[in-house]
Amino acid sequence: MTTKDDWAAQTTADALASAETPSMAGRVALVAGGGLSGPLGGVGFSIAWLCARAGARIAVLDRDRAAGERAVDAIREAGGEAEWFSVDVTDSASVAGAVAAVIERFGRLDLVADSIGGGGAVPAFEVDDEEFERVMDLNFLSAWRVIKYAQRHLGEGGSIVTISSSATEGRGPTMPYTIAKTALEKLTVGAASTLAPRGIRVNGVRVGMIWGAFAARGMTEEQRELRRQNVALQSEGNVWDIASAAFFLLSERARWVSGQVLAVDGGGFAMKANTGAAGSAPKAKDR
Repeated sequence: MTTKDDWAAQTTADALASAETPSMAGRVALVAGGGLSGPLGGVGFSIAWLCARAGARIAVLDRDRAAGERAVDAIREAGGEAEWFSVDVTDSASVAGAVAAVIERFGRLDLVADSIGGGGAVPAFEVDDEEFERVMDLNFLSAWRVIKYAQRHLGEGGSIVTISSSATEGRGPTMPYTIAKTALEKLTVGAASTLAPRGIRVNGVRVGMIWGAFAARGMTEEQRELRRQNVALQSEGNVWDIASAAFFLLSERARWVSGQVLAVDGGGFAMKANTGAAGSAPKAKDR
């Protein structure tokens, strides 16, 4: 019989109650797009870095050899273990081969993060078939391929995270990028249901208006400031905000979270001025 004196000991016996920081020791994490491509970094590298700091061995999948090796060197210099694997995520054979190489190198696979995407910020009805298919391939089918081949090697307790965009919440104009990321979120939720019987969790992170290598390539400082003002918290996020959310979802701290897409966006778009409310009395005019 449990007494009141035992309640505290019994309640705090759970691993989450006593864990100081999430540990990924003994686990292997595959990060697609995990290369370090510039001084501002990217979401993929940031996820790889946080997982490595928690003790995971890291498989960096990236088509850019220099970026991949840069990421591996940084992790190794910090005392972690990592290896770069060349991959073309638009080619199924390449993805299958890269995943097989990861298994051969590390002997197992526990965590998967896919951060690859970009392009397509043009009206959907102003592109040809080839461009539309390229954007869908890069932002949606690439993740499908990574999950398809990686999930075969995951066991109970495995976790997958995809990276989407707040563009999915917009109401137009329609763009191939938005369509692809919306499909990615449906894939994420569907995969969670499909893989749940095997004890594998799948979640996504919906990225807000962060500042990083991707945004810096095509944005002036004036545009950057205007964008910051349109965030509810009136501040600018970065790749580490996204990586921290992805790390949580990959870790055992999120052991009962699956099929979710977490928006990390500073509260979303801000209303810059009070425009009144339906049914409210008009303000009296100054006399």
